[in-house]
Amino acid sequence: MKSSLAISQVDFNIDEIYSISDFLSLCKSTIENNVPTCWLKGEISNLSRPASGHWYFSLKDERGQVRCALFRLSQRNIQFNPENGMAVLVQAVPTLYEQRGDFQLIVRHIEPVGVGNLQAAFEQLKAKLRGEGLFDAQHKKPLPIEVKTIGVISSSNGAVIRDIIKVLNKRYPFSEILLFDCVVQGEGSAEKLSQAIYAADKSARCDVLILARGGGSLEDLWAFNEEVLARAVFAAKTPIISAIGHETDTTITDFVADIRAPTPSAAAMMATPDRLELLSKLDKLHRHLLQRTQQTLGDCQTQLNQLDLNTFGFNRQLNVFSQRLDELNKRLSSQLKTALNLNQSKLNTLSEQLKQHSPNMNIVHKQQLNQLVKIQLNNAIQRHITQQQLNLSSLSQQLKKSIDSLLKQQKYGLAKHTAGLEHLSPLATLSRGYSISMLEDNQVLDSTTKVKIGTSIITRLSDGKIHSQVKKIEKN
Repeated sequence: MKSSLAISQVDFNIDEIYSISDFLSLCKSTIENNVPTCWLKGEISNLSRPASGHWYFSLKDERGQVRCALFRLSQRNIQFNPENGMAVLVQAVPTLYEQRGDFQLIVRHIEPVGVGNLQAAFEQLKAKLRGEGLFDAQHKKPLPIEVKTIGVISSSNGAVIRDIIKVLNKRYPFSEILLFDCVVQGEGSAEKLSQAIYAADKSARCDVLILARGGGSLEDLWAFNEEVLARAVFAAKTPIISAIGHETDTTITDFVADIRAPTPSAAAMMATPDRLELLSKLDKLHRHLLQRTQQTLGDCQTQLNQLDLNTFGFNRQLNVFSQRLDELNKRLSSQLKTALNLNQSKLNTLSEQLKQHSPNMNIVHKQQLNQLVKIQLNNAIQRHITQQQLNLSSLSQQLKKSIDSLLKQQKYGLAKHTAGLEHLSPLATLSRGYSISMLEDNQVLDSTTKVKIGTSIITRLSDGKIHSQVKKIEKN
């Protein structure tokens, strides 16, 4: 028995009402049963390759577009890599994807027809700007070491600026961020981006600029492939980091910019140092300073100990002379005693002779002679002692002068050799802004005849090395 349902004064037969899933199933059957397998020609856009291995893209021409799916099993005979902007010829079966209600094509086979219009324009502009030298490495400006202000040229409505702020707050919260809000997609966006770059560069407030946008199709990113923006980036005096789209996206701006970052977050990391790395370097410098201070104190202590040793040697020689003087005094006393004993013996002999002869005058004369000899002997002894003391004093002064002169000569020689080593040090030359270029076998590059176009060279600077490749050779 059929029932009826009254809605807005209109009668419906309940058997004629479809559920959404039944209606989509009916549409799918209708499409698949009435539209045959077709060959279509169009341009690929919005290509994506998820982890499943299937390919999803849009096939379009100047008046319309349709979603396409190319499953992994149908890719076995494909010998090329489809890309956005590529014109292709596909064999496809029309169907309806019921879960979303989307009309789509299930691609069975795909063949390249030629390069799409946007891609062709991209390649032509790329070749033109390369020929003018806008991509040459010699025009690339290095990023500043100290970054106080970072200019970001992007849309204030996108997630890009939030990602950059998040990275900078975590990595280097000391820099100021200036946002130059600008549209990044659509007609006239390239001119507006160029004006934003000009304004940011002319303000001279930014140490580095980040030109950033999220991912998208070739059409979405086309503003960054236009010549007016490329020339604005090249003309800027402020270093520019290009962070357009995802890592796989490449634009003309990437080639002209001073540095290309795979993502906006990576651009923020490139523009600033890591505060943890700075703290680590500061700690390393502090430890190095302590080591150098301890080494300097150790060197001074060593020199002081050496001076103490020299002084000890002088005292030791002085002790030797004193000991020698004591020995001489002892020898002199012995000789004096011997002489006195001898004279006493002679006196005794004379006395005995006197007793034997008993001449009073002879005795008095002998006594006088004996007294005179005694006086002369005492005077000789005193003169000898005085002369030895004078000699000892003279030797002591000469020894001290010789030690002082030797110390001065050694200090002068050490200072002279130190100055010579510092003057000849290649590191001192490098610290004044010079560099040394070498080949990969560490042979010094001193002539243009040793390299060719494409040769890899290593440039040694005071704080590291730069690996580069020869692109042009000019001879004097």
